[in-house]
Amino acid sequence: MLSIAMSRKVVAQFLSFALMLSTTFMVWKCFSIITDTPSPIVVVLTGSMEPAFQRGDLLFLYNRDTVSDPAVGDIVVYNVEGNPMTIVHRIVGKWGGNDTKFLTKGDNNYANDVGLYAKGQFYLGREHIVGKVVGYLPFVGYVTIVLSDYPWLKLVVFGAMGLMATIRGR
Repeated sequence: MLSIAMSRKVVAQFLSFALMLSTTFMVWKCFSIITDTPSPIVVVLTGSMEPAFQRGDLLFLYNRDTVSDPAVGDIVVYNVEGNPMTIVHRIVGKWGGNDTKFLTKGDNNYANDVGLYAKGQFYLGREHIVGKVVGYLPFVGYVTIVLSDYPWLKLVVFGAMGLMATIRGR
């Protein structure tokens, strides 16, 4: 049976972990509110935007008033129906009045993105754009890519973290 002192240590460790998780979530949500985008930070997963961005670059997005009408040449992140992944590409075409439409293309691609859009969709609306790229950190997002490419590595990392937390508490 656990002693009261040991029980308190276990509860304190659990509460410390819960505080860390909730703080991380709150910081993420604050960034989301400030930038007006559900995903203020994204990682470049492919080489379609080379040489502007490399695979593994961490991108910072902004979606407030200054981006309400993206221009040709701006790099945006967008989502389309039926594709859970966000796509980082440059706006190469824009037309329309109140209901502006956009055409995008990766810098390293030969064709525009119409083939990536939802079936029957030939352009992006403003509602598809998650945000405009306003900054980046090179290669910082590679950790995310490695953990996605090698799922067993997640177990090793989280297992080691759990082991360290358990050993530290004793």
